Formats: sequence, C-alpha cells, structure tokens
Amino acid sequence: MAELATLSRPYANAIFGIAQDSNSLEAWSQTLGTLVAASGDATVQTMLSSPDLAAQDKANQLAQLCGDEINSDAGAFLQSLAEHDRLSLLAEVREQFEELRAEQEQTLDVEVVSAFDLTAAQSDALQASLQKKYGKDVSITSRTDSDLVGGAVIRAGDIVIDGSVKGRLTKLVDTLIQK
Repeated sequence: MAELATLSRPYANAIFGIAQDSNSLEAWSQTLGTLVAASGDATVQTMLSSPDLAAQDKANQLAQLCGDEINSDAGAFLQSLAEHDRLSLLAEVREQFEELRAEQEQTLDVEVVSAFDLTAAQSDALQASLQKKYGKDVSITSRTDSDLVGGAVIRAGDIVIDGSVKGRLTKLVDTLIQK
C-alpha cells in the first residue's frame, strides 16, 4: 500500500540515520525484527488495537514484552510511533529500513522459487550472474514449489522474473483469451 509506505518513510529514514551515525545498522535490524515479531502475535495485535489503552501504554507494554532485546533508543522510537498512533507501521518501517540498509551495504537479497531443488552449481551461477548485473553482493534464498511444474521464479528487490512453466502457461492462456 502506497499510503503505508508514505507514512512509514520518515520513521524508517530517521531510524536509518540514527543507526548509520552510531554504526549500528545490524543492531537496529535485529531490534526492528524483534519488534515486528512481537507485534505480529495475535494477542499483542489485540492489545495494540485496543481503544481502552492509551497509545503510550501500548508502546510501554510492547517494550516490556521485548525486554532486553531492545534498548532505550528503541523504546523512544516506540514512544514516537505511539504518540502519532503509528505502532501499526512497524512492519513497513522495518521493510523500508532493510531496503535502505541493503542500498548502503550494496547487498541484494534474492529469493528463488523453483520446481526442483537448485544444485550448488546452479545457485553459484545465478549468484555470479546477478552480482555482475546489479554490481552488488547477492544473497540467495531458495525454496521449492512443485506447483510451478518446471522452471523458477526469481525475486530480486522489486524485480520479478517468472521463468516457470506455470507462469508461461498462464501468459499463454491470457493471450489466447484476449484474442
């Protein structure tokens, strides 16, 4: 959703700036991951959406729930989000933070979904090709999906390359229906 991205961007930029200045990108990545995981729990979501609880109390309870996994700066960040009724943006803030971090560190996370397990040689060849194309350090995560029949779907950032048999058949059907 574009609106969530727009609302989250200032928070992600601010946290990224703080993390960059204090040379703590990895620590903030972990902190945001912890906050997103905790806020994703059904019970915690109920608490966060409760109209009976003040926004500052919601932030305090979430911080307490995370305990030693977050520091005082993260607590202040939660309070800032709560003050503006933006605790629901945690996942989007984290996503944007990770994009900024990947850009800074010149890394690219790639997901490969294939009909069959990739061999080490295939994975290495794909990694080398993507590193050359994007000029970044590429990290590949792969999983299998037998519904693809054959081929693979590659997701690199906001780029999706669908080379699966299922994808090609779907495109063929769409083309035939249009004509």
